[in-house]
Amino acid sequence: MITIESLTLQRGPLRLLDDASLTLHSGQKVGLLGTNGAGKSSLFALLRGELEPDAGSCSLPADWRIAHMRQEIENLDRLAVDYVLDGDLRLRDIQHRLQQAEAQQAAEQLGSLYGELESHDGFTADSRARTLLAGLGFSSEQCDRPVGDFSGGWRMRLNLAQALMRPSDLLLLDEPTNHLDLDAILWLEDWLRSYPGTLLLISHDRDFLDAVVEHIVHVEGQKLNLYRGGYSQFERTRAERLAQQQSAFEKQQAQREHMQAYIARFRAQATKARQAQSRLKALERMEELGPAHIDSPFSFSFREATNQSTPLLDLDKGQLGYTGNSILANVKLQLAPGARIGLLGPNGAGKSTLIKSLTGDLPLIGGELKTGEHLAIGYFAQHQLDSLDPDASPLLHLARLAPDEREQTLRNFLGGFAFQGDRIDQAVEHFSGGEKARLALALIAWQKPNLLLLDEPTNHLDMEMRHALTIALQAFEGAMLLVSHDRALIRDTTDELWLVADGKVDTYNDDLDSYTRWLAQFRQQQAAAAQPESNSAPKVDAKAQRRAAAEHRQRLAPLKKAADKLEQQLAGANEEHTQIETELGDPSVYEASNKDLLKQLLARQASCQQRIAELEEAWLQAHEELDELQAALADE
Repeated sequence: MITIESLTLQRGPLRLLDDASLTLHSGQKVGLLGTNGAGKSSLFALLRGELEPDAGSCSLPADWRIAHMRQEIENLDRLAVDYVLDGDLRLRDIQHRLQQAEAQQAAEQLGSLYGELESHDGFTADSRARTLLAGLGFSSEQCDRPVGDFSGGWRMRLNLAQALMRPSDLLLLDEPTNHLDLDAILWLEDWLRSYPGTLLLISHDRDFLDAVVEHIVHVEGQKLNLYRGGYSQFERTRAERLAQQQSAFEKQQAQREHMQAYIARFRAQATKARQAQSRLKALERMEELGPAHIDSPFSFSFREATNQSTPLLDLDKGQLGYTGNSILANVKLQLAPGARIGLLGPNGAGKSTLIKSLTGDLPLIGGELKTGEHLAIGYFAQHQLDSLDPDASPLLHLARLAPDEREQTLRNFLGGFAFQGDRIDQAVEHFSGGEKARLALALIAWQKPNLLLLDEPTNHLDMEMRHALTIALQAFEGAMLLVSHDRALIRDTTDELWLVADGKVDTYNDDLDSYTRWLAQFRQQQAAAAQPESNSAPKVDAKAQRRAAAEHRQRLAPLKKAADKLEQQLAGANEEHTQIETELGDPSVYEASNKDLLKQLLARQASCQQRIAELEEAWLQAHEELDELQAALADE
């Protein structure tokens, strides 16, 4: 249990928390929300023991093992898989003592150490590390490359894999999805849902939070406010409270009118596609949740383009990629004003390649790209943040684009992106990633684009800025092509989905939920294709094979019986878990008088989840053995 009582936390002259209290129970999965600078990362540092309270207390069990995602990497010569294995400190300690014992030829000590290694699952550690890396998008070849070979974003993935590799009772993750694509995010969701410990997660991805966490802690007004449910439930609860304020209500009405106008335009355009209905529901949900964002510091729009061309872009028989490495072939597409397209596809399939080719940054290998006379592209990609002048302020960046514009007009425009006060005149050299991303978007919005090509625009953006960007994109009258791991942004701003896979670009006539299932099947097909050919196996003596088959028959019956028993136990455990969840859904359980009952229910829930995970693993292993035995019998 994590217990925070009357906590005051101060960084320099800034008071982050004042008389804040919070109790989190073992096994809970919690999202930590709050504006930038509210104290989320400082709270993580406090839990890790790197900060001391200025007043009050913060306590957690002394024997808890804590894992967190580091933000830096020192040893660039370390192989990626070894770097991930370094996260398991006890494993490395056992291995180090084994090396010493082997050098000293201490036979008795070696036996003890090998037993310790086996009890720690040390013999499967390398395989588990490679599985983590594969889930986060690394190929088999990349696992054995030095850390220094990878870009900054991929190094952050290595830090995430190292944190997941470390056995822990408390896992602290600060924006783990920032450098992940949708494939890796879906894999991470599955991994975190099965994580048996306590999870504290800072994230600005609403779909990710809804999929993983069961509670939200909102850092607001120097307090820690606990909400039951995922992010969507938090928004609803907070919106109901904020809507009671008159000023909030008035701003909500203005936003609702804007949303209704957009929905009307959307209904007029959308016809039969399933994702159209899904997106309409999302817009209706956003209308309902609008008040939760009435205190947002962001309010902006993309300035309307002076001229339009029809079409804006026309690509015929496009062959895209790099010299000697064609990634997409025979691509035919046309972008007209008003097109709103989300690009889907597995990692490395060519989504970014397509956007770079349309901007002209990547020359075509073959085919023809025609551009409209009045084409004005607004292009956002992460590498553009590095192209900002580090010595120039936000105001100077914009003034260079509009030298004849009044300074106050520029200041007002940048104010919509929360560049105000002294910050608007400070050099961007020491800006955060989120501030640089906001500035890059501001420069695009000012230049009156009629085609937006956006490659992961929400990286580093907090929840309020993502919401403001969604509103601005909905009101944008030009065409848009969007690559994003933020499913809410895709769902709420696009009318059409395209799938980039197997060297092709095709229209995807289903919705995002169906895409996640398609992606799972795609992964399975890739894994099956990577299996070695069966004809490469050595030949087995026929007589020996018959003897082995007879032995398999004797083993088959008890193994099947054991698998059936595990299945019954698993069904019972799932039924118990459902009953516990039902009891936890009763609001009266959270009253002060039921504190002991709540503690018992949460302990039962954690124990039940652990038992389900163990039973599922045992059941899967039993069926794998059954499949192997049955395959052997079939070959007799």
